[in-house]
Amino acid sequence: MLLALDVGNTNIGLGVYRGTGAEARLEGDWRVRTDRDRTADEFGLLFMHLLEHSGIALDHIHHVAVSSVVPTMNETLAAASNRYFGVKAFIVGPDSDTGITIRYQPSSDVGADRICNAVGAYARYGGPAIVVDYGTATTFDAIADNGDYLGGAIMPGIGISMDALFRHAARLYRVELAAPPSAIGDNTVHAMQSGLVYGFAGQTDAMVERFRKELGANAHVIATGGLAELIKEASTTVQVVDQMVTLDGLRILSERSRGILPG
Repeated sequence: MLLALDVGNTNIGLGVYRGTGAEARLEGDWRVRTDRDRTADEFGLLFMHLLEHSGIALDHIHHVAVSSVVPTMNETLAAASNRYFGVKAFIVGPDSDTGITIRYQPSSDVGADRICNAVGAYARYGGPAIVVDYGTATTFDAIADNGDYLGGAIMPGIGISMDALFRHAARLYRVELAAPPSAIGDNTVHAMQSGLVYGFAGQTDAMVERFRKELGANAHVIATGGLAELIKEASTTVQVVDQMVTLDGLRILSERSRGILPG
């Protein structure tokens, strides 16, 4: 079994897969807060708790794969993998065999999560495709019809934008991130919800339309990340929400590193 770890700036997505290739099945998945100060032992105990709670024995984990945008945590996670599972972790890096051509310059600047998104999306949906990932940053990734990673766009995420608004506007306060009854808010809560939900949905649609002019009108649009479902409901371009696309891409990269998938 494979333990896949997608380390973001805010959260870590974890997934356990049984089997490989077309036979791979997700046995469990979790999301925990990213804590840069955790030690290898603390991560080990966290993994033990999550796995045991789902009835998965530690000795059933034979492979660990890491996609991380927090490089300082790589060594810690590698140590936890070695100490608690007895395996050397595969960590996505600039030299990883992705199976796709990365046309971003330099290719080493592409975040590991974005590579996983591209690999996972192309494997499941084909190309051309656009992956919108609502994380700490909102990223748009463009995948060509042949699977090439072309590049994309990066902008402040919804959470960052909310925090900036609350910090700099003395009379505004935190509100629940939910769709308001109407676009025209008749009170402060609904007005802020309208701006956040419909504003970011409109931002998504505008960016997708620009991407499609370059990729092709048939480019499939996949959303992922914690707020993807909320934005999809207000979007006119997002076609599917796939919360496993990053972990699936990481699984595929792990399999390529072990020679399971053809080069």
